[in-house]
Amino acid sequence: MRTLSKRLSRIPPYPFVVIAEQIRQLQARGVDVIRMDIGAPDMPPPEQVIDALAEEARRPDVHGYPGYRGSPQLKSAFAEYYQRRFAVELDPAEEVLPLIGSKEGLYHLTQAYVDPGDVVIIPDPAYPTYRMAALFAGGEIYTVSLKAENGYLPDLNDIPESVLRRTKLFWINYPNNPTGATASLSFFQEVIALARRWDFLVCHDAPYVDVTYDNYIAPSILQVPGAKDVAVEFNSLSKSYNMAGWRVGVAVGSSDAIKALLRMKSNVDSGIFLPIQHAAAVALRQVPQTWIKERNQIYAHRRDMLVDALRRLGLNVQSPRAALYVWVRVPEGFTGRTFADRLLQGAGVSVAPGDMYGTQGADYVRISLGVPTDRVEEAIQRITRLLA
Repeated sequence: MRTLSKRLSRIPPYPFVVIAEQIRQLQARGVDVIRMDIGAPDMPPPEQVIDALAEEARRPDVHGYPGYRGSPQLKSAFAEYYQRRFAVELDPAEEVLPLIGSKEGLYHLTQAYVDPGDVVIIPDPAYPTYRMAALFAGGEIYTVSLKAENGYLPDLNDIPESVLRRTKLFWINYPNNPTGATASLSFFQEVIALARRWDFLVCHDAPYVDVTYDNYIAPSILQVPGAKDVAVEFNSLSKSYNMAGWRVGVAVGSSDAIKALLRMKSNVDSGIFLPIQHAAAVALRQVPQTWIKERNQIYAHRRDMLVDALRRLGLNVQSPRAALYVWVRVPEGFTGRTFADRLLQGAGVSVAPGDMYGTQGADYVRISLGVPTDRVEEAIQRITRLLA
């Protein structure tokens, strides 16, 4: 049998593929599993977005190959969103690139910039794709620890000059997955100043900026003056408008980075189905903020239920101001992986072990709020019976 490439051989299976197989085996035995491991919204998109897709898809002239750059309508809608939401001006032609979900953009941008031996700075814990993309490119990974005592922000002063000198990309992600932590505009200013000094590209993954609670308003890194010279920000409609399966993301910022990403993308994939682009523009332009606020109130209610229940069980857990997750330190005697397995096997509740996101997550699990409220209630009951 032909051997795999060395490139693929050093890449482990995607963690959620492994979890899904464990769940499939349990379900085959008749176990009712409540999936609180994956960060997928359980509620549908706004009605006007669904209607826009259905209406546009009936047109006979929208089923060919879409352009690589994204439709002018969608690019302008993203630029208008950034102006309205962050007071950030973007040139739709040069500084906005729609993506088939932001995940592909994270991967493709890394391939566009990183050669073997180049340094990619990645937080720990972090979304696994940052690391996997760097490994595919042959990059050298330098991790910066995100610790509770520092608000899950990296200590920029701890990064050696010898590392910064060789750095091509620096990944950050706020509101944060998996911790739910948030970052201030002053922190972004420090990151941009560091990038200017050492000439690397800041990559800010920001799909949760509109999933916030308790009147918190998340900033964009592009609000920092001059950030577009050294930064690109990734955003997505997956979480903001419950459109995860529609695969609509965007990269905005540095025109040089956008050109590089387009060059990479256009050689390996195509654009988004045109009716989906039309519906995405409707979401950005027509869905009122009240819809987002009401949706977030549902998540906040689930968050409060879950945090209160876990605290009653004696677990160490903070209540996040943003994102879709509760980051839980596991009880003494467990690792995140053994605790996740205990919940899955003993209660039929699937959560994500924290070491999926890096070594700093070894004593944590991530629990998603993207589960119907009645199932959250049932999961709490099951966990309480198991641990009380």
